[in-house]
Amino acid sequence: MNTKTKKSPPVIEVEENEEEALEQAAEETVTFKLSHFYSVLVVLAFAVGILVGYIAWGRGTTGTVAAPAVAQQPSGQVAEAPVTQEAQFTRYDIPIEGYPSLGPDDAKIVIVEFSDFQCPYCRRFHEDTYRALLDAYPGQIRFVYRNLPLPPTMHPDAMSAAVASLCANDQNAYWDYHEKLFSNDALGEQVYIQYAAELGLNVEDFTACLSSGKHDEFIQKDVDFSSNLGVQSTPTFFVNGLAIVGAQPLSSFTQIIDKELAGEIPQ
Repeated sequence: MNTKTKKSPPVIEVEENEEEALEQAAEETVTFKLSHFYSVLVVLAFAVGILVGYIAWGRGTTGTVAAPAVAQQPSGQVAEAPVTQEAQFTRYDIPIEGYPSLGPDDAKIVIVEFSDFQCPYCRRFHEDTYRALLDAYPGQIRFVYRNLPLPPTMHPDAMSAAVASLCANDQNAYWDYHEKLFSNDALGEQVYIQYAAELGLNVEDFTACLSSGKHDEFIQKDVDFSSNLGVQSTPTFFVNGLAIVGAQPLSSFTQIIDKELAGEIPQ
């Protein structure tokens, strides 16, 4: 008697496959949803961090007045530092008598520059902003120059250039000589003597002055004063005692000057 083996349909196998598929899909769904959940948490945490940073540091960081103390860059010159703290106007008492100045003695705006003849940012200010600033307020600005030569390890010719400018001042040629020193980045004794000759100075007296040491103490007093004040970088400016740090554009100066002339800044 022949018997035929009846094969049952693979119900169990199908059900097992379906269960495995369902379990796998569930796991993938959970994993997918968890990954998105963590992504949302990261985005929220980042947003909260920005908000906290803004609250802690972001207020009062745009404006026109900066504190004078700014760290030097490795090269010895200040970067073009942004001006800050519009709401905090601090006036510094900066003596100007006895220092080279240009403009009316009774000018409403007095700008004092602490500068270094070998500083490229000082030269940039002189080339790009200095003349435009004086032209923008004819007869209203008294510009005063005070020396802040950086150390010889940074600017080896800064001190000698400051001395040369004061030797020219002895012959009433300070500002013409000032222009010469900022007209070229070449410095040194032969250059100083050449400039003196070009300006028609008494070269013998000028040359003797360079090595006499007669102006060293005057320059050192400038350095000491600026250090005690907190000035650490060149150029640093004081507009009626309000500090601006760095080779700022003309607009940074006009913002303060216009407010000063309008009486909008507390005295």
